Amino acid sequence: MSGSVTPQEQDPAWKHCLMFKIGHLVELKCVYCGKNFNVDGIHRIKEHLAGQKGNVATCSRVQPDVQLQMLESLNGIAVNKIKKENLAEEILCYDDLGKNYSGMNTEIHLLPVHDALEDDTDDDVYGNTEVEVSKKDDIMKNGRVRKPLDNSNDVSHTVCMGVGRFFLDVGLSMNAVNSDYFQPMIDAIASQGEGAIGPSYHDLRSWILKNLVHEVRKDFDQCSVSWGRTGCTLLVNEWNSRKGKTFVNFFVYCPECTTFLRSADISNVIDPSNAIYKLMRETVDKVGLKNVVQVITSSEDRYVIAGKRLTDTYPSVSWTPCAAHCIDLMLEDIGKLPKVKKILDQAKSISRYIYNNISVLNMMRQYTFGFDLVDLGVTRSSTDSTTLKRMVNIQHGLHSMFTSEDWKESPYSKKPEGIAVLEYITNLLFWSECASVTRLIDPLLRLSRIVGSEKRPAMGFVFAGIYRAKETIMKELVAKEEYLVYWKIIDCRWEQLQWHPLHAAGFYFNPRFYYRIQGDVHLQIRSLVYDCIEEMVTDNNIQDKIMKEIASYHSCVGDFGRNMAIRARDTLLPTEWWQAYGGGCPNLTRFAIRVLSQTCSLIKLNKITFEQMHERKNCLEQQRLNDLVLVQYNMSLNQMAPYDKQQENIDPISYENIDIVQDWVMDKDTCSNGSGNADWMAVDPPLGDAMLLGQSVDDIEALGDSMTMKNLWNERL
Repeated sequence: MSGSVTPQEQDPAWKHCLMFKIGHLVELKCVYCGKNFNVDGIHRIKEHLAGQKGNVATCSRVQPDVQLQMLESLNGIAVNKIKKENLAEEILCYDDLGKNYSGMNTEIHLLPVHDALEDDTDDDVYGNTEVEVSKKDDIMKNGRVRKPLDNSNDVSHTVCMGVGRFFLDVGLSMNAVNSDYFQPMIDAIASQGEGAIGPSYHDLRSWILKNLVHEVRKDFDQCSVSWGRTGCTLLVNEWNSRKGKTFVNFFVYCPECTTFLRSADISNVIDPSNAIYKLMRETVDKVGLKNVVQVITSSEDRYVIAGKRLTDTYPSVSWTPCAAHCIDLMLEDIGKLPKVKKILDQAKSISRYIYNNISVLNMMRQYTFGFDLVDLGVTRSSTDSTTLKRMVNIQHGLHSMFTSEDWKESPYSKKPEGIAVLEYITNLLFWSECASVTRLIDPLLRLSRIVGSEKRPAMGFVFAGIYRAKETIMKELVAKEEYLVYWKIIDCRWEQLQWHPLHAAGFYFNPRFYYRIQGDVHLQIRSLVYDCIEEMVTDNNIQDKIMKEIASYHSCVGDFGRNMAIRARDTLLPTEWWQAYGGGCPNLTRFAIRVLSQTCSLIKLNKITFEQMHERKNCLEQQRLNDLVLVQYNMSLNQMAPYDKQQENIDPISYENIDIVQDWVMDKDTCSNGSGNADWMAVDPPLGDAMLLGQSVDDIEALGDSMTMKNLWNERL
């Protein structure tokens, strides 16, 4: 956790920001809007709070009295600067006059003029006083601070209230403001100036939708060009509506993008597995058999049956269940173990108490610098894991809070529930067990993020990630009878994928891991790789060429053995490494890139509903709705961010996420006592930036440089 730095108390702006030190970097955070600033003095924060345009973005949440105070302070600074410059010029003039008058070669060392009240002009925390001329000119004009041309806070308030009325009137989710298209929409409206007129109902249904359909189809055509080079994965995802209907949705994944293709209603079919098989076969034919490397579905029986039928029909296409779901089931099973469940239950009791008391919640966010205790995951199991890890990271802040005078003077500290929470917070054994559980599950948690990434193909990392998790568990628990309990859970859930040729080939063609294992493991993995080659490559001549070239990779000769290639094993993505150093083995390189370019998991995107799309209606309107869903889904896919970015600025008590976090934020007696302690307007928003918890380690880097793969393989269950 980052340490806080003691600020210079003499400047009023320090009361409205927080300062954090992360390694050698120092950052300031506005307490109102949470915006971060690379530290170059308090001056930029002051401009931000004062609504001063030009150098920084203005704060939209600052209180009016604070804004006025900052403006007055800036005016005072500018005047002081002029006075200092005039004084320095007078001294220099006097110096020149003295030299001319006496003829003495006396050097006068000018000392900076110090103003005890406002000495903050451009000093950073290290005492530097360099002032850029352009910045100084921007700040001062005739001795005064240049004021905004308009009242930016009034403008922002008007805009925000207008947007808010629209959202609430039509029932839009508040998460819609996180769309990549939201701010560009605001900018486009603002660029038209006063009197801009929005589109009509018929505009949206006609030419606007038509243009967006053309954009999506153009993107699809560009994306499909890469399928022949990298191959692609067909994702088959099921979605159940609130009306009890079941829809099967089809996506195509490749490293360039993920594309939504079609949706089908299978609610009333007699034989679902047969219907799913026919739909998958039709989609493979549409995408192109030569392009499809694998099909990923859930592990439900009807999808297993349909997937195996598809591989019988098309032997070159692999079928695999969703790896992310398998890992989530591992986390769920581990969470049910008595030792782990006990810790989770204790941690959840702390969290529920905090999130159901306004004063305690506000106090917690104050002592943890705006960080929330709950760290939202994709599923309940992942949320349990990420939140327990977050609690360990902010335990010092929690301890400071519950041992502070603020807490002791609070009425909650005298009540039984508060006393019980205090006992947990101050119990060193509790925190030690929390840290131990966190270390046990952290490799699986990281692997779940790797396999769930939409931006980085995971096929080359999932096999190693499982063994890395088992290695960590073995080192943490030491005793074989203890760590085998966890291993059984992992092996049971991973059984369907453990011996899959495609996953073994992904491991084999990742030089980061392959060259670190030796002995019998090589032979066993290579046998699975040969199975993969025979399945994916139908041309016997190409198979023979690949087998000749694979000897060079195995022996690390040619370009594979260059010092540059050896160093790049850990710095380049596997596909990039093969593109750079596989030129001497073109057939093997093409095959390796097709394997390594695949994902391992289904996507989770429940934003769009399909019920209207499949209802009986006018045929022309049916086409319009089909295109509408096509545009909506693909626009959502195009802006999908890495998982850690998706979770920024999300309040864990928001109703949109309650199904995932309810065990952490919902008390059985919530809002039932009528005590008046449920005024949401008094709750401070979460403003913590996860970067301030310390420099995060990349999930792939966390897989480690050394692996005891041979020992783990020999001890597999």
